[in-house]
Amino acid sequence: MSEDSWAVAVDVQEATNPSTQFDFSKKVERVRGPRNIRGDINGNILPEKTENGGSKREAEKVDLAEQSLLNKLIRRSLVRNRNQVEVLQRDPTSPLYSVKTFEELRLKPELLKGVYNLGFNRPSRIQENALPMMLAQPPQNLIAQSQSGTGKTAAFSLAMLSHVNPDNKWTQCLCIAPTYELALQIGQVIEQMGALCPDVKLAYGIRGNRLERGVKLQEQIVIGTPGTVLDWCTKYKLIDPKKITMFVLDEADVMIATQGHRDQSIRIHRQLTKDCQMLLFSATFEDSVWRFAEQVVPDPNIIRLKREEETLDTIKQFYVLCREKEDKFTALCNLYGSLTIAQAMIFCHTRKMAAWLTANLTNEGHQVALLSGEMTVEQRAAVIDRFRNGKEKVLVTTNVCSRGIDVEQVSLVVNFDLPVDMDGNADNETYLHRIGRTGRFGRRGFAVNMVDSKHSMDVINQIEMHFNRRITKLDTSNLEEMESLIS
Repeated sequence: MSEDSWAVAVDVQEATNPSTQFDFSKKVERVRGPRNIRGDINGNILPEKTENGGSKREAEKVDLAEQSLLNKLIRRSLVRNRNQVEVLQRDPTSPLYSVKTFEELRLKPELLKGVYNLGFNRPSRIQENALPMMLAQPPQNLIAQSQSGTGKTAAFSLAMLSHVNPDNKWTQCLCIAPTYELALQIGQVIEQMGALCPDVKLAYGIRGNRLERGVKLQEQIVIGTPGTVLDWCTKYKLIDPKKITMFVLDEADVMIATQGHRDQSIRIHRQLTKDCQMLLFSATFEDSVWRFAEQVVPDPNIIRLKREEETLDTIKQFYVLCREKEDKFTALCNLYGSLTIAQAMIFCHTRKMAAWLTANLTNEGHQVALLSGEMTVEQRAAVIDRFRNGKEKVLVTTNVCSRGIDVEQVSLVVNFDLPVDMDGNADNETYLHRIGRTGRFGRRGFAVNMVDSKHSMDVINQIEMHFNRRITKLDTSNLEEMESLIS
C-alpha cells in the first residue's frame, strides 16, 4: 500500500486506540471540501471574456484546500516524477547527503518495517534529499516544495516518529494542516507507519475534540488545525510549547490563503523555542509563500522542484483563430476528428461555458465528463477516476482541475478560454499547469489555444515571451496542414 492508497473518501471507522484523543462514537462525516476558504490560485476570481471583448468576474473560484484534498483522494500511488530537485543548503560547506534506500537512514526496526508495510520499496525523489536533513543531528530546518503524491507526508511522518522519545509522556512533535480533513489524512499516515510503535501516541487537535482544561496531553505527537492547536497551547494549556522539539507546517500555500490561519500559525510558532526544528512544506512557492516561510523557518535548507523546463519539453503548442464560441466548437470538432487522441482535457473559464460545451460535445456523440466547483470533493474524485479509467474520453473542466491530475493517456489539452489574471494579462502559471496535463511521463502531447480576439492574441504573445517558446498557428479546416504540423 502506498502513501495515499488509503486516502479515499470513506467513513472513518470507530477508533480502537483511545490514545487518538478523538471521539469517534459517531462516525466522522464523509470527507467534504471545506467551505469559506478565502483566496485561490489565480488571485481570487478568474475573468471570463464577454461577447464584446470585455471581462466579467463570474469565473469559478479555485479553493486551494479543496484542491489539496482532491489531489490526495485521487492519488493511488506515488507520482513518477522526473523533475530535477534543487537543494540549497544552509551550510554550503557541509557534505550533501541523499539516500537510495531506507536502510541507509538507520531507522528503528519497527519504523523500517512500518515504511515497507506502506508499500515504499525505496525513497521517492523528495524523500531521498529531505529525509537525511529531517533526521540529521543536530536538527536542521527545512523548507521543501512538494506536490501531492511525491511521498512528502510519509517523509515528515517518519521524521516525527523517529524524533520522539516514547518514555517522555508529553507532546514533542506538533504538525498543523489547514483543514480538518487534511489533518485526518496526515494522522492516518502516522498511525499506519507507527503501527508497530505502541508507546508512541497521537492526538488530533481538530474541531469537536474537547479535552479537559489544564490537563497536559501525554501524546508525543499532535496533528491539528491552527485554531484548535493554538487554543490547546494558550487557552487550555494542554500542550507546553516550550517542550515542542519538532514543528511541521504542511500545505503552507493553502494555509496562507485561508482566513486567519496564517496569523494563527505565526502565533503558535512564536511560542516555540529557538532550538525547535522547523519543517515547512508547500506545493507552490509564490512570493507570498516565501515571505511566510522566511518568518517561520530560520536558517533553512531548501528543496525546490525545477518544474517549468521539464514540463514544456514534450508538448507541441498551437493556437487557432476563431471569432466566437461556435467557431471554437467547430475548430475543436475538426481537431478531434483528425487527431488520434487517447483522451483530451478542455479548459473553460466558467461553469456556464463548460456546461454549454459539454452539452454540444455530447450531442456530437463524444463521451464527455464535466468537472466543476459546485461538485463535492468526492464527486470530483469520482469523475476523475472515471476519466482515468477511460469511461469518458473528454474531460471538460473549469480551472478547478488545472493542477495535480496525472492521467497518462491525455494527449490533447485545449484552452477553450485562455487563462488570464484579474487585469486580463496572461496567467502564465495557470497556463503551465493546464497544458502540463499532457506530455506526462515523457510522452508527447499537444496543447491547442482558442484565440477569439486581438486581446487573446496578445495573451498568446505574452505566453510565448514568458516561456521563450513559439506557439504555432494551426488551421483546423486544413487537414493536410494539421497532419504536417502535428505529425
